[in-house]
Amino acid sequence: MTNSSVQIKAVIVDAADPERLAGFWAEVLGRQVAGRTGPYVWLDREGDLVVGFQQTSEPRPPGKNRVHLDVSCPDPVTEQRRIEGLGGRRLHAYDDGGFLVMADPEGNEFCVIPDGPDGSVGLDGQGRAHYLDPRPDRRADGKDHH
Repeated sequence: MTNSSVQIKAVIVDAADPERLAGFWAEVLGRQVAGRTGPYVWLDREGDLVVGFQQTSEPRPPGKNRVHLDVSCPDPVTEQRRIEGLGGRRLHAYDDGGFLVMADPEGNEFCVIPDGPDGSVGLDGQGRAHYLDPRPDRRADGKDHH
């Protein structure tokens, strides 16, 4: 492998309403909206990665995103409910893959995955995730039974 000084420094999302989308993502990520510069609305920087929303008049093209974010948390199912309360929605068309795929208010897709020590979600040989599968030690009400 060759050495490279190239790094990803920012993720920029096209948006019809960048203030609204920045507000949604600020809540999802627990960051503040830092401000606006021209057509860009920025979230507060966390580490080396900047997240910005660029105003565009072009509609989001139909179909699956070619690039998407994965956000991690301790409990994806609880996070799903919180994200839906903020204006996001679950995309059930991807349920066969086993991932929790959501869309933000403008339809941009992202996955909610569980935190893990090695950053993996435990894929099987076909590439399907199983973190949303019902656990045998979990009752129908979602509570562990001992």
